[in-house]
Amino acid sequence: MKKKTIFYVAIAIIMASTASFIYSCKSVKVPDNITVVDNFKLEPYMGTWYEIARFDFKHEKDLSNVTATYSLKENGKVKVVNRGYNYVKDKWEQANGKATFVNNTNVGALKVSFFGPFYAGYNVVLMEPDYENVLVFGENTDYIWILSRKKTIPNAVKEKFLKEAEKAGYDLNRLVWTKHDK
Repeated sequence: MKKKTIFYVAIAIIMASTASFIYSCKSVKVPDNITVVDNFKLEPYMGTWYEIARFDFKHEKDLSNVTATYSLKENGKVKVVNRGYNYVKDKWEQANGKATFVNNTNVGALKVSFFGPFYAGYNVVLMEPDYENVLVFGENTDYIWILSRKKTIPNAVKEKFLKEAEKAGYDLNRLVWTKHDK
């Protein structure tokens, strides 16, 4: 009887730990020190964006000509296709993922996954009214993207985005400015 009880307690602990792990992989929150766009509309956000700048990390290392293309799937989720040219390997690379809203669909707080149940924060912090340029923060100060519908952005927009990033604690010296020459 005692062995049976210990067995069931062990199973319960394993199940609770597994559920907690899966929940933590799927849950993403907006960092406390930032405010995301609260008049976000998904439809005009769809389409292709050029990456103007980012912090480098292993999945984008050595990439130029980076684009992110978003399209609405039938199930309401967003299909994400990130594409870039690896100038070291001399070839195009692509990653396919999905995005969903963290809470409300009119708030620019989303979560993105490229690997099964693992999600990362995607927070639209500043956006031009015409959906031409956007500043995106990750779930911490290790992830940032400046995106545009064109391969370059106006200087005034660039300065505004950099000022906001610095105010939020981002080290602007880490920015990689993406080349678009292909």
